Amino acid sequence: MRAVVYDRYGGPAQLRLADPAPPAPQPGQVLVRVEAVGLNAYDWRVLRGAPFLVRLQQGLFRPKNPILGSDIAGVVERVDDQSGFRPGQRVFGCLEGCGTAGLAVGGLAELVAAQPSGLAPMPDGLSFEQAASLPMAGGTALIAVRDIAQVQPGMAVLVHGAAGGVGSFAVQIAKALGGQVTGVCRTRHVDFVASLGVDEVIDSTREDFTAPGRTWDAVIDVAANRPIGQLREVVNPGGVVASVGFSSLRHLVGVSLAALGQKDSRRVVMVAADNTDNRYLHTLSDLVTTGQLRPVIDHVYSLDQTAQAFQHIEYGHPAGKIIVLLDE
Repeated sequence: MRAVVYDRYGGPAQLRLADPAPPAPQPGQVLVRVEAVGLNAYDWRVLRGAPFLVRLQQGLFRPKNPILGSDIAGVVERVDDQSGFRPGQRVFGCLEGCGTAGLAVGGLAELVAAQPSGLAPMPDGLSFEQAASLPMAGGTALIAVRDIAQVQPGMAVLVHGAAGGVGSFAVQIAKALGGQVTGVCRTRHVDFVASLGVDEVIDSTREDFTAPGRTWDAVIDVAANRPIGQLREVVNPGGVVASVGFSSLRHLVGVSLAALGQKDSRRVVMVAADNTDNRYLHTLSDLVTTGQLRPVIDHVYSLDQTAQAFQHIEYGHPAGKIIVLLDE
């Protein structure tokens, strides 16, 4: 089968096309013919082995999992009788738990052995590219907005980093739950974020949303480039900062300490998505089917352009998701 592999940590230049042996599914697993892969920040962090904590799972000096790719959409090729799926069924999902040390890997290949708990039937009317954009980013946004922030009708919600994969889903889910949503993004993404249905867009290059005078009931922090103390100051008493991403190990430690040492009723919570629970996939599917959520794709690359796709997601500040399409 065709696949993109790597055998040492580093940038996109480490990725190359290869022809490894197809995976041998374990009992209970589902063999999926992959049509599209959705890339996440998670993927390039595993590629780089950064922060160093990644290497404690993936291998200190060389990666144990040679094929990256966390989110997939494709067609069931072979199943275990107890899996709940059938050959020929169109599915999407996350590959968490499919790699060594439980990592979400293996999608950048024509075939992958997936856990049925991380898969769900594709929503009707979606392309493979759209479906592959949903699992990790959509599930993370759902947990941040619905489960942690517990957005209710009329709540004031700010999404910091509203143009990316998680952010673009977060603003739509917050609106679906009745929130009054403010999206923060760069100048070139203002029109894009406005098109997602937010009530207000703040251009982060022209206005500091942490300046005194404005507060929100919940802040969903995807951009992860502001001190956590500044974000707490713009949250109303009883509100929450849901911290999704991290920009450095120092930032991660700061958020972790803030989450442990709560000073008052304004909470800081780190968002940890359970990508092995397909209930989130079914909820995302329902939101898509009812028109409350639409996947937004910035760019689609072919398998032999995977290195360019990784370059784009790490440095290009995409609006929406980056997709690798295997049959292009």
